[in-house]
Amino acid sequence: MDLENKDEITVEETSVETEDTSAQTVEETASETVEESAEEKPARGQRRGRGKKQKIETTEEKPQSEWIERVVQISRVTKVVKGGKKLSFRAIVIVGNKKGQVGVGCAKASEVIIAIQKAIADGRKNLITVPIFKTTIPHPITGRSGAGAVMLKPASQGTGIIAGGAVRLVLELAGIENILAKSLGSKAPLNAANATLEALKALTPFSEVAKKRGLTMAELLN
Repeated sequence: MDLENKDEITVEETSVETEDTSAQTVEETASETVEESAEEKPARGQRRGRGKKQKIETTEEKPQSEWIERVVQISRVTKVVKGGKKLSFRAIVIVGNKKGQVGVGCAKASEVIIAIQKAIADGRKNLITVPIFKTTIPHPITGRSGAGAVMLKPASQGTGIIAGGAVRLVLELAGIENILAKSLGSKAPLNAANATLEALKALTPFSEVAKKRGLTMAELLN
């Protein structure tokens, strides 16, 4: 009887151990499945995020204008009125495209920025076309405006622009590369710029001279 009892005890002990191991295996498998599912969720989320179309913001660059503006002078102007003195600003701006077109604008306003904008608009309204012959002017000429007088002479290749102040800015923005200039009258920027414009406006291109004389361009130049 004692031996039979011992055998029963060992059998019961082994059965308890097998139940414990089976419970452990179930818990381990459950924990592994939970970890796998937790790892798969972000992966699926990432795949879904990849599938979405991303909006690409494209900034279109505005085309640059061919017109170039140069401010020559900004002066403060006071006007005496009934209530006292009224302060304003006067701006002189030269506008050109360096391709044979140039203009001078002058305007007044209570603020500097507004005066410059109005002067630019005025300069674009008063554009002139300059006859350029081989990076210089066709012939010598003198222009006058008010008390200002400017003398212009053609120059050979490599001379550059021999001028100063407002006269130089007008010639640069007109597209002339080689020229000799001398201011003979008033040194005021507005008078000098207007005198230069008058001189450039009075230039006669070679094509018109050849047409009047009944010659070709080759015959005239030779």
